[in-house]
Amino acid sequence: MLHILGRNTASHCDGHARRHFLKIGGLALGGLSLPQILQAEQSSPTTRGKSLDHKAVIMIYLSGGPSHQDMYDLKMEAPIEIRGSFLPISTNVSGIEICEHMPRLATMMDKVAIIRSLYGCPDQHASDLCLSGYPIGPKGRQDNHPSLGSAVSRLQGPVDPAVPPFVGLTTKTGHSPYSNPGFPGFLGAAYAPFQPSGEGMVNMRLNGISLDELRNRQQLLASFDEFRRQVDRQESYRGADALSRKAFDVLSSSKLVEALDLDKEDPAVRDRYGRGSADPAFGEDAGPHWMDQFLMARRLVEAGVRCVTLSFGSWDRHGANFERLPIQLAKFDQAITALIEDLHQRGLDQDVSVVAWGEFGRTPRINPGGGRDHWPQASCCLLAGGGMRMGQVIGSTNRLGEVPHDRPIHYQEVFATLYQRLGIDVGNATIPDQAGRPQYLVDYRDPIRELI
Repeated sequence: MLHILGRNTASHCDGHARRHFLKIGGLALGGLSLPQILQAEQSSPTTRGKSLDHKAVIMIYLSGGPSHQDMYDLKMEAPIEIRGSFLPISTNVSGIEICEHMPRLATMMDKVAIIRSLYGCPDQHASDLCLSGYPIGPKGRQDNHPSLGSAVSRLQGPVDPAVPPFVGLTTKTGHSPYSNPGFPGFLGAAYAPFQPSGEGMVNMRLNGISLDELRNRQQLLASFDEFRRQVDRQESYRGADALSRKAFDVLSSSKLVEALDLDKEDPAVRDRYGRGSADPAFGEDAGPHWMDQFLMARRLVEAGVRCVTLSFGSWDRHGANFERLPIQLAKFDQAITALIEDLHQRGLDQDVSVVAWGEFGRTPRINPGGGRDHWPQASCCLLAGGGMRMGQVIGSTNRLGEVPHDRPIHYQEVFATLYQRLGIDVGNATIPDQAGRPQYLVDYRDPIRELI
């Protein structure tokens, strides 16, 4: 762990001065020397409120497996033990109905696309499939394939040398497969996501120096130059991992810190998203109801991040499905619509793709405990932005919501579409594995024709 010293503000009983204002762990980031970073940052035009000069994707993992027939695919003609108690409501696109507990989304259905016929998921409680297109397999997590964010980092690199191309906001959970922010697979640690949450966020907290002081370029340059002179004389730092040095270089710029500082946002904007909490939803071992992360994702892509991942909610509703989903759907409805609306208002809807989905669907038949169990046979997906064709539903399931009926869509076809929107020719692009063999990004390499 690297400590960067700030001003000496107080001495404590343990004999240590409270001087360090930044700690940097072994983060997998690219960077240059501090003067080069500051020069690049100075010459880079701001993208705030304008079209981006890069394409980006925000990936929202609904941990635990959301119920497709209680969100976007209500079966009102089915028996009561299948259709449940939720009612459909009309949207602003004629002929499309969704759950009554997402009224905000219903008013902007013209800005989203829903897939009702998603397939290709095993019975695995893990985010691997939703972040890479590959479930846990014989070769381990993501079957050793890189996540989308890692692949994009490898193929396209950073937009700005002071900003990592891939950021994972996913919070830590007891069930670790829920908190995969997007593993690099065979690409290795150099293409892992930067994670500012959890321990990473603690590492970036300031002690003894304010954000305004951090923004002072002259003071920052002097402080870090002095720090470099000191650590260059220390054998321990000369032998440090190169990735720690890169992390130091990235955090030498305040651009990433600025993007993560939600206090810079208009309070009305934050209220529109909803604040939420980092605590696990319903006290369960899953994602949080932390709507702030949707806003942070938007700020990060504006700062130059190509891919942001986050997890939201606890969707493994084996019981109390119809008691808890209204609470959770309302929070998701607020956050996702605020994000989509924000992207449109800021002119980013052509550049930033959004995907929100889980690892599988839920059983058509409600169990005796009032919940729905795992159902890998069918799932659902929400897409927005990216210049894709919105205002449509793609595919359908059969009468009871059991299996895809019309236009089945594989998870990897969604990935092929997202890669295409990022400017990557998924039909031809390859990445060499550890043995130097070229590997395609996904096995299903045709983008969804209805979206492009």
